[in-house]
Amino acid sequence: MIASVATAFAELLGGAIGLNILFKIPIKIGTLIMLAGIIIFTFSNAYNRIEKIIISFVSIIGFSFIFEMTFLDNDWPQILKDSVVVNIPEGALFSILAVLGSVVMPHNLYLHSEVIQSRQWNLQDKKVMEKQLKFEFMDTIFSMGIGWVINCAMIILAAAVFFSQGKHVTDISEASELLTPFMGRMASIVFALAFLLSGIASSITAAMAGGIIFSGIFSEAYNIKDVHSKTGVLLTLIPAAILVFFVTNTFEALVLSQVVLSFQLPLTVILLVYLTSSHKIMGDYANKGVSKILLWGTALSVTILNFWLLGDQFFGNN
Repeated sequence: MIASVATAFAELLGGAIGLNILFKIPIKIGTLIMLAGIIIFTFSNAYNRIEKIIISFVSIIGFSFIFEMTFLDNDWPQILKDSVVVNIPEGALFSILAVLGSVVMPHNLYLHSEVIQSRQWNLQDKKVMEKQLKFEFMDTIFSMGIGWVINCAMIILAAAVFFSQGKHVTDISEASELLTPFMGRMASIVFALAFLLSGIASSITAAMAGGIIFSGIFSEAYNIKDVHSKTGVLLTLIPAAILVFFVTNTFEALVLSQVVLSFQLPLTVILLVYLTSSHKIMGDYANKGVSKILLWGTALSVTILNFWLLGDQFFGNN
C-alpha cells in the first residue's frame, strides 16, 4: 500500500502541475480536481474501459515526447553508448534511484498480475495456465518497456535542453517555461499535457493497485463494486492527496516520492522472487536455472543500490 500511496501522491501532484501550467489552476485546487475525477472514474468504470483509456493516455504521452525529441539535435551514438556504460557521478545516486523507482513501480508488479488473473480463466487446464502466464509476462514487459522508453525520452530531453545549456532546474513549472526559448511555445504545452495525462493514467493504476492489495488481504479478487476494493482505492488516493497539501517544493517532493518507491523495491522484489521460485507454491512453473540466478542477482543489485544511497546520505559528507 505504501508504494501505491507514494505513486498516487506523485501522480496527483504531477497532474495538478499540468493543470497549473495549462490553466493556471493552483496546485492544491488542481489536486482536489484530480482526486475527485480519479475517484469518480475508478468507481464507475470496468477493467476493459479503463485499460483502453490508459493505453490512449500513455500513447499520447509517448507521442508527446517523440514530438519534442524532433526539435533536438541529439548525438545518438553517444546516447546509445551512455545507455549501456555504467557511470554514477558523484551526488547522482539519489536521482538514479528516483528514476529506478519511477520506472519499476512496485505496485505495478501486483497490478499487472491481477489484470490478467481477473479474467477468471479455467486454471485447472494446463494449457490455459500457460497461456495466462504468457499474457502476464508480455503485459508486464510491454508496460514497463513503454515506461522505460518514456523516462529515457524525458532524460534525453532534459540533458539536451537544460544540462547542455547550463540550466539548473529546481521546479517543474520552471522546466516548462525554459522549454519555450529553445523549442517554442508548443513544446511547453505538450510537456504540460504529458504531465497531466501521465498523472491521470498513473493515479488510476495506483488506485487500482491499492484496491487489489486491500481486497487481497480478504482473499478476494479486485472488484470495484465490492466494499474492500473501494476501501483500498480510497486508502490510496485520499492520504496521497492530503500529503500534497504539505508540499512546499513540488520538484523535490516528486523526486523524493520516487526514491520512496525505490526503497520499497527490494522488499517487493525479494518476496516476489522467493515466492515464484518456490516449488511448493508455483509447482512446475517455479523459477529455475538461469532465470532464478538472474532474478536473485537483480534483487541483490537493487538492494545494494538502496543501501549505498543510505550510506551516502548518512556518511557521505563525513
